Amino acid sequence: MTHGLWTAVDGYIVDRLVSPDPALDAALEASAAAGLPAIHVTPNQGKLLNLLARIHGARRILEIGTLGGYSTIWLARALPAGGRLITLEADPHHAAVARANLDRAGVADRVELRLGLAADSLAELVASRAEPFDFTFIDADKENTATYFDFAVRLSRSGGLIIVDNVVRGGKVLDPATADASAAGIRRFLASIAADQRVTATAIQTVGSKGYDGFVLALVARAS
Repeated sequence: MTHGLWTAVDGYIVDRLVSPDPALDAALEASAAAGLPAIHVTPNQGKLLNLLARIHGARRILEIGTLGGYSTIWLARALPAGGRLITLEADPHHAAVARANLDRAGVADRVELRLGLAADSLAELVASRAEPFDFTFIDADKENTATYFDFAVRLSRSGGLIIVDNVVRGGKVLDPATADASAAGIRRFLASIAADQRVTATAIQTVGSKGYDGFVLALVARAS
């Protein structure tokens, strides 16, 4: 089993199950042209997020980590009429690219992009007693994942769904002595979630064009 084979299978799946989409393609092209790192979700992963949000009937979505807005578009399209998505991005350049991509995709009217450190933006949402979220996608700096997840639970309704991306880190998550800051951050997150009585969760390993990784799916049993 090789990365080349995983990539080929991803391509096979996308060709058959993910319809061509000029707006999504343009978002990836604009992000690449602007020099953004190619760490966005794959098309089949984007569609999975869209389907999960639709299955869950999400009317309010929180995204932590916007990048170029590719996953944001997928999630915004899952919203019903009157739905709202708040996405958080720390990098002004990434935010500018994302705003243009969201506008081009025709979803800017239902998306609020907040610029600033995610922990600060999340604290502001808590302080303002923001209406609870139905669905949260966390895909930001991995060192602070435990902090982001705690805020996400506090901001969720009971029964809310939280997805956390990149939790396997190519298997580095197994190493307690890892010097990889991202893997160490995920280890702290997984240790905290294991003892978190507010949620019930599992994790799934994945392979594909982005390599070997995985995601956590957590259901909020009771919000803080």
